[in-house]
Amino acid sequence: AATCAVSQRDIKKVLAYSTVSQLGFMFLAVGSGAYVAAIFHMVTHAFFKALLFLGAGSVIHGMDHEQDMRFMGGLRKLMPITGATFIVGWLAIAGVPPFAGFWSKDEILAAAFDKSPALWVIGLVTAVLTAYYMSRMVFMVFYGDLGARAPEVHEGAEDTHTNHDGHASAPHESPLLMWVPLVVLAIAAALAGGLNLPGVLTLEHFLDPIFLGHVHELDISGAGQVTLGALAVIGSVVGILAARAFYLRGAKPVEGIEPELLRRAWLVDEGMAAFFGGPGRAIAQAAADVDREVVDGAVNGVAVAVREAGTQLRQVQTGNVRQYALGMAGGAALLLGFFFLRMGS
Repeated sequence: AATCAVSQRDIKKVLAYSTVSQLGFMFLAVGSGAYVAAIFHMVTHAFFKALLFLGAGSVIHGMDHEQDMRFMGGLRKLMPITGATFIVGWLAIAGVPPFAGFWSKDEILAAAFDKSPALWVIGLVTAVLTAYYMSRMVFMVFYGDLGARAPEVHEGAEDTHTNHDGHASAPHESPLLMWVPLVVLAIAAALAGGLNLPGVLTLEHFLDPIFLGHVHELDISGAGQVTLGALAVIGSVVGILAARAFYLRGAKPVEGIEPELLRRAWLVDEGMAAFFGGPGRAIAQAAADVDREVVDGAVNGVAVAVREAGTQLRQVQTGNVRQYALGMAGGAALLLGFFFLRMGS
């Protein structure tokens, strides 16, 4: 998901793939046995990702419903509150200390390293990609010049632009009811890392009744943990600087760094649509036919057989006493005959 985010042009798609990637971090923590770290990251992620999504909504509102980041740029001057709060969310998700994302992501990476260095490498690479694509978004939206990348759009190319001939109004800051939640979430995104710092009121102690003492203990020295944290920060800085080199100051990036394959999410969505629209639909139809003709046919066949047997047996009940007496006499004769045969043998 992180690789898909590096090529997206729709501001909401970047955040959507980012959310999938951050869920991957949580599952990495669970797989490493660090359940508290997983919940800790879920909590911090809730703050900064809500901030980023609402910030994106504020940008779309201020840009007259524009979602293509190539038509944005320089919005930190035109939308200062949205820009400032969005930057807080960016630093948090990029893992820059002392913002919330650094603390929770650092715990996950440490737990992954304790479990397997290979898992740590995967997590670190994902963290670098996270810092890169989020920095790319910030530089394209809030830095540079407004619409500096707009000429990149060509006829027939993917286009999420809603108004090529200009906006109905100039980009503007969102109203009070929209930016107040951004400020509140920005404060939380900056300070939520303190929820699990060593002390009395920590998330780990709060979750003790749930995990019943099964809390992951790192088998890493203090110096080792500091080193891992420093490497994570260096990775974030590398991602930020790489995005800065390609996207800051309104530069038009080389097309090769935004592969079409990644923009199309490795063709996963298209592949699923093709499968479920063709072979998958045929398989589903065949399964439905088997269910209707074989399974339902067997169940309904038993019911029909019982009903027909009841219909035939009902004909015996005529209400004629002489027929009943004849039947009883015949039955008695059969029983006597059977008895004598048994006695004779």
